[in-house]
Amino acid sequence: MSSERYEFFKVIQDYLTRAAKVLKLDASVELMLSQPKNELIVHFPVRMDNGEVKLFKGYRIQHSNILGPFKGGIRYHENVTLDDVKALAAMMTWKCALMRLPYGGAKGGIKFNPRNHSSAELQRITRRFAHALGSNIGPDYDIPAPDVGTNSQMMAWIMDTYMNTVGHVNKQANRGVVTGKPVSTGGTLGREKATGQGVVHCITEWARESRFSLEGSTYIVQGFGNVGQHTSTLLARYGASLVAVGDHSGYMRSPEGFNPHKLAEWVRSHGSIAGYPSGQSITREEFFSTRCDIFVPAALEGQVGEAEAQALECKLIAEGANGPTTPEGEKILLEKGITIIPDVLANSGGVTVSYYEWVQNKRSESWKLEEVDARLEDAMKRAYGEVSDFARARNVDMRIAAYCIALERLQTAYRERDIFP
Repeated sequence: MSSERYEFFKVIQDYLTRAAKVLKLDASVELMLSQPKNELIVHFPVRMDNGEVKLFKGYRIQHSNILGPFKGGIRYHENVTLDDVKALAAMMTWKCALMRLPYGGAKGGIKFNPRNHSSAELQRITRRFAHALGSNIGPDYDIPAPDVGTNSQMMAWIMDTYMNTVGHVNKQANRGVVTGKPVSTGGTLGREKATGQGVVHCITEWARESRFSLEGSTYIVQGFGNVGQHTSTLLARYGASLVAVGDHSGYMRSPEGFNPHKLAEWVRSHGSIAGYPSGQSITREEFFSTRCDIFVPAALEGQVGEAEAQALECKLIAEGANGPTTPEGEKILLEKGITIIPDVLANSGGVTVSYYEWVQNKRSESWKLEEVDARLEDAMKRAYGEVSDFARARNVDMRIAAYCIALERLQTAYRERDIFP
């Protein structure tokens, strides 16, 4: 699927339109949600290690804050575009509403390849971006988090930059300006694995509902970063076997199954799956035609188009990434009888645990891992049940069901609050 031609924001708009029809949503609510409230584009200079100055382009899209502060990740990738960030920000709005979180949706990004820069350069790029955003972020206004190409270390840099440039008196109250921080600087236990954990809760609920045994089942994963790794290691506990995997460096297959823990260690030390000793190299086409029970797309958007959908032979797709399936691909998959647990549900564990982190920061508390895990499990299973029930009751697919539930909650808020002035 060519990302150049993939109009991600238009795809998200079309889902909004379809769900609005099912719900008979107020036209004014659909209109207000059809565009973000704010679109920020910043250009900022950063000095490289060799003394050269480069200009970077950063985005922060704030889609909606009717339910609470804007919330959403920051992405570092060479293909970041305004269109993508707008789509991702809108998805965060649906995700937070679906999960009953007191947040709205936002997303940010810088257009560059972080792999081409040293740690010192990444720190300067991150801090300059945070400085350029200034008071457009804040613990009660807009709360960034990690996304593709960013991590907890970068969140610590953003937090520190924000703390040192906005209000010195209540410095500690500003810890909640970002989530996904290292635990030692106010992060929460369980955040690192939260998105993958959420995906796995959805898969186990689907298995329970479908009377399908995960013991001895097979799965394939596209994208082996944070989400792909944690989904794989957690799924392995249920006796499922990872038989094919792919990332930006290529694809591999292992009929007897990969050890996801060892593969994750390899990726952490080598930067990709390339060269991993146990597993044979395969093409992208061979990866998608690998017969399995479960497919977890955990890479970038627009990866599963018509050709991939035709090739896939599985029972379930659990979207670990945002927008991995194109509408054309989805149509084929649904016709083949493949269940799709949509991104707005499947990968919402990340923002849910981010909310727990923010609450802990606000209360100056530190929760045990068991408490975080138990709360996440409750939240994911409840949301899965609501989406599944709605899909059956209204005879729609799970994606439209998830959108409908989110839009209903947003509409209620708009009706109660109306428009100021």
